[in-house]
Formats: sequence, structure tokens, C-alpha cells
Amino acid sequence: MIDPRADYLEVNRRWWDEAARLHVDTELYPLAEIVAGLDPRRPFEDEEFGEVDGLDLLHLQCHLGTDTLGWARRGARVTGYDLSGESLRVARELFARSGVPGNFVEGPVTEAVERLGEESFDVIYTGIGALNWLADLTEWAKVVWSLLRPGGRLYLVEFHPLLGVLREEEPVLEPSADYFYDPAGLVSSDPGDYAAFGAVREHSTAVEWQHHLGAVIQSLLRVGLRLEYFAEHDGMSFAPWPEMERLEGQLRWRLGEGRPRLPLEYSLIAHRP
Repeated sequence: MIDPRADYLEVNRRWWDEAARLHVDTELYPLAEIVAGLDPRRPFEDEEFGEVDGLDLLHLQCHLGTDTLGWARRGARVTGYDLSGESLRVARELFARSGVPGNFVEGPVTEAVERLGEESFDVIYTGIGALNWLADLTEWAKVVWSLLRPGGRLYLVEFHPLLGVLREEEPVLEPSADYFYDPAGLVSSDPGDYAAFGAVREHSTAVEWQHHLGAVIQSLLRVGLRLEYFAEHDGMSFAPWPEMERLEGQLRWRLGEGRPRLPLEYSLIAHRP
């Protein structure tokens, strides 16, 4: 049997192409509501990052472009970049339905500098569930550095790596995998989908990596970016446990009343000097 890690980009592209078809108009991706004005981003994002009106913003690993649209509606000139061509097809349709301009480019993160034609940006945004699909964070950080203009900022909002060592059935610490990075990666073959509940996948194999907080921050510092902000958050953008409660008017969930508060997401800002 061929090890899927040997061709992980193609394996993961197939996974995300199928995900794009499954995710349209699910609870996590309510495209009609988003077209009508729902902002899918986290409510703290504007407060943390500030104004983007008139800035050139690149959204790496944009998937269906829902968060990308949120930034465009705040006045940014947006480019979405993703490995999955099917995801970008849906993203272009979403922008067309919304009457908002946006540019979309297909390719792996490692080739973003070349595929974007040496373009540079004021802001690079990377959203939820992105870093675990990258094998090498230092290579990612080099791409971020190369695509940022001097003075430009990276805004990363991501799942907290603590999630990787909590029990699947409930938020209890019961490590079944390493918290720290393993370059070999983790191969999974779950036929289900995190957004399309009840779906049975044709392409179920995926290759991911666990990146602990120290590895994320060190990758940015290693290439010369300067960290200016870091925060942890007790809400998250989907509900992996049944006792989680959706926050009214948001695509966001939190552990129910009486449960200990845990860091479920984190955010950071770093800039290129």
C-alpha cells in the first residue's frame, strides 16, 4: 500500500475538493445567510486587528471564502488562496452572489509566492483549521515574510493545539496523540465530515500535523517577523462536543454552563519590520 504522506498535497486536495461540495449551506457554512449579511468571522477579530479599509489582504487557505468575504466587506481588497480548486469555485460564486469584488488563486502554500506573481500585501490572514494541513511551519513563515510588505502584518486565528489531546467524546484531557510536532504527520481515514453531518466521504484519507504553540511562534520569529499580540479564547468555530452551546447570532460555540473554561482558539499578530 502506498503511504499517503508521500503525496500528501494531492491526497489533501482530493479531501478538500470533496469537502467543498459537502460544506455548501451546512450549519458551519450557511452561504445564503452570509450573502444576506451574516459575518462568519469571530467577533473579536475587528477589535484585535483594527481597520483594513483600503488595504491589500491575502487570505491563505481560504476554503469557501466566507471569512475572506467578511474582510472584503470591511473594505479590504482581498485575494483568497487555496489548494482546492473546488473550494475556490464555491468562493467565486459566493462573491458574485454578494456583489463584492475578490481575486482567487489556486495552489499549495509552498508555491504561493510564485503563483501570486511576486505580489505583496499589507495583511496576510490565516483562519481556523489551516496550520494542521502544513508539514513545515518554517516554510510557511518564509512564505508569509515574502508576501508581506515592510510594515505589513500577519493575523492568525487558529484552533488551540490543546484540542488535539482532549478526548473526542467530551472535553477531558486524555491524550491519544502527541501535543508536540511530529514531522511524520498523522494519517486519518474518517469517512465522516466535520461540517456535513451524516455524509459518507468517497475521499476519506487526509494527512495532518499537530503544531504546538511554541512551534508556531518560533517559526515566525525565526524568519524575522516580530510578534506584537497574542490571545487565547474560550469559544470556537464549531461544536465537537454535544454540550457546547451556540452563541446567539454567531457561527461560534462555547462549553455549556458549569463546564470549566478552556482555551479553544488563539490569535496572534506579527509584523514584518
